[in-house]
Amino acid sequence: MGSSSSGMMIPYLHFTPGDYLLFQAWIPTSAGAMVGASIGLFLLALVDRWIAASRAIMEAHWIRRAQIAYAAKLHASMSEIEALKSGAIPKEPGVLSAVFMRRAPPFIPSHDISRGFLHAVQAALGFTFMLAVMSFNGAFIIAIIVGLGVGETLFGRFASLGRQHGH
Repeated sequence: MGSSSSGMMIPYLHFTPGDYLLFQAWIPTSAGAMVGASIGLFLLALVDRWIAASRAIMEAHWIRRAQIAYAAKLHASMSEIEALKSGAIPKEPGVLSAVFMRRAPPFIPSHDISRGFLHAVQAALGFTFMLAVMSFNGAFIIAIIVGLGVGETLFGRFASLGRQHGH
């Protein structure tokens, strides 16, 4: 039972061309097509890690903006709002401590719709990787793993920076 241009699935780990890659028409049948598909999956994995880092940075920004909006709603003074913008954490009771005590940030459409969109894109990429891995093609699996690793190396520090500033 060999792999051919018909897209027959081989149910064990292999490095041969001829597997479906996401769509019926995408069947890399030559070595060059396999290299191209692997490079594409590698780049897609980089994009996944870039989106994750961007989302973490945006989460920190959105938290800060929600705190500022909530402080303004509570009629905080300009000095308190400026302290929030600078990242100061209150040490005494007042409007700022109420802002930091709030458990859930308010719904802000520009933040929450963007967050939902980014999450949907990340989920779609995750499903894409899962489908590629389910082909049992070792080249695809290695390209995804290496791409995720390189992407985390390139962008992971930004994600951790975003989590640190998000409190």
